[in-house]
Amino acid sequence: MDTIAGESQGASPPSSNEAAAGSHSQSDVSEEEEYLDNSIELRGYLSKWTNYIYGWQPRYIVLKDGTLSYYKSESESDFGCRGAISLTKATIKAHESDELRFDVVVNNLNNWCLRAETSEDRMHWVDVLQLYKADSGSTDTTSLRRHGSTMSLQSNTISLTSGGSLKKTQRNLREKVGELETFKDILFGQIETLQRYFDACSEVNKNNAQPLDLGDGLKSIDFKGESITFRATTSGVLTTLQHCLEIIAESDESWKRKLEREIDKRRRSEDQSKKLKDEVEKMKRLSYPGPDFEEGPHSTLPEDEFFDAVETGLDKIEEDMQLRFKLKLQSQISQTLVNVPHEAVAEGEEAREEFGTGAEATSHALWPEIDRVCKEQLHYAREGVGQDGNGWQIFADEGEIKMYKREEEVNGLVMDPLKAYHTVQGVTAREMCHYFFMPEFRNDWETTLEDCTILEKISADTLLFLQTHKRIWPASQRDAQFWSHMRKITDNLEPGARDMWVVCNNSTEYAKQESKNGKCVRIFLTVILACQTHLPEGYVKGQPLNRNDLTCKITYCSVVNPGGWAPASALRAVYKREYPKFLKRFTGYVIDQCKDKPIMF
Repeated sequence: MDTIAGESQGASPPSSNEAAAGSHSQSDVSEEEEYLDNSIELRGYLSKWTNYIYGWQPRYIVLKDGTLSYYKSESESDFGCRGAISLTKATIKAHESDELRFDVVVNNLNNWCLRAETSEDRMHWVDVLQLYKADSGSTDTTSLRRHGSTMSLQSNTISLTSGGSLKKTQRNLREKVGELETFKDILFGQIETLQRYFDACSEVNKNNAQPLDLGDGLKSIDFKGESITFRATTSGVLTTLQHCLEIIAESDESWKRKLEREIDKRRRSEDQSKKLKDEVEKMKRLSYPGPDFEEGPHSTLPEDEFFDAVETGLDKIEEDMQLRFKLKLQSQISQTLVNVPHEAVAEGEEAREEFGTGAEATSHALWPEIDRVCKEQLHYAREGVGQDGNGWQIFADEGEIKMYKREEEVNGLVMDPLKAYHTVQGVTAREMCHYFFMPEFRNDWETTLEDCTILEKISADTLLFLQTHKRIWPASQRDAQFWSHMRKITDNLEPGARDMWVVCNNSTEYAKQESKNGKCVRIFLTVILACQTHLPEGYVKGQPLNRNDLTCKITYCSVVNPGGWAPASALRAVYKREYPKFLKRFTGYVIDQCKDKPIMF
């Protein structure tokens, strides 16, 4: 786990504020400037997120000369780092919900997820890194240059697109300005004439005997005509000004429409960009998953994306299994079909009379629990879905397969009970339970199984298993420890049933050897597979039988506590998709295995 330098590798532990200047400064440099030098140094062990397979791993982290580097161990620090990032453009963020974690991010592309051993260690690292970041005074001029470039490009685009209409508007305005200049000259001339007239009138008033002289040989003028002309000229000026306002208003409306179109175009572009960015982020999460997208209490992966990722993983596993099964069939030697018209006898330990009675397991410490749970589950399987009044809901109805569930959660975990009914032809109840119970066949029909270990053979019909399932990202890997018991039922058979066999699986913590895997989330389950063999009406014992005469009625019940932190909606969606596929795949596998073999009762 995370330790400050010296807590491992036998080195002496540093102080809690380990930061020192690397080289001596000049005499005129102050102590504060010395501290702000790029040689600030911090080193120690932290846990670093590697990938979704290996998760958190201890790494030796070093801050020196403005660069954060990491090594696999302190002893490797002299042989070159495994990765480095510059703090000048980095963002240091303490995680919101994980009190031990902090992230160092550069341009949202390079992300180091780090965890300290204690919250105090994390605070120390974050404080020192943020102090260096603040003191470095770095300015990202690149973004400023990009901003200016973008603005100039937008301006050019506008001028090129609207150049024609802008020139027309400018020409109209120039014409109107010319008209205003003409009207201005006329008005100035009229004003000057009127001014001379009024001056002359003033002189007449002073010298009543002298005639009116306007100068320049002008005689008395038609004042009424001049006023009419003045009024007409003024009206022309006002009309021209009104035309100018109309031109400006029309141009303004045109620019408004252009601006609205540009805003709408920009909004669509931003929406498209955001959509593409979200798709890229989703692809990055699926391609390069980090700790924020793992199943866990701090997961930020949306429930729909969680289900999509699990669904993709299950599809890939199923494709691989189908390919493996096809290759297995191709490698088998073709055999002549043999139709055995009489009952066959089981071989080996299954041929013993005690098999299916549990007689050999009665002395084991688990037997009281095994016997009790088997009887309870058998009673539960015999109950109809409408008898207990607990609101069973049908969620799959595919011909002979009908599946029911009740939605239940315990401490936020989905624990929906399941009950399924199915009828198949050509196999017996014992054959169906035989392939469900025997571990050597489990890999053939269980797609998600990675490893199946027999922890203890209690008896021929009772085994203790440790079963590990494949990791399907983003869900955690899971395992289950349970006993499995195969039993023949001889009482309370349905009318027309020849025999009945059951297999009951139930989780237990009992084990003679350590069976816990620290990387796996433990599943707790209770499952029963109850099967009955039916023969044709009117069948007389001793008559020859073939597989066309056999009908097997199946009841499958399960209650599973998945553990962990998987979202409830995603789990229910997976159950709805996988349970019908599982039952069809398993029964189809048994039919295919038994079709060329003697009938086993």
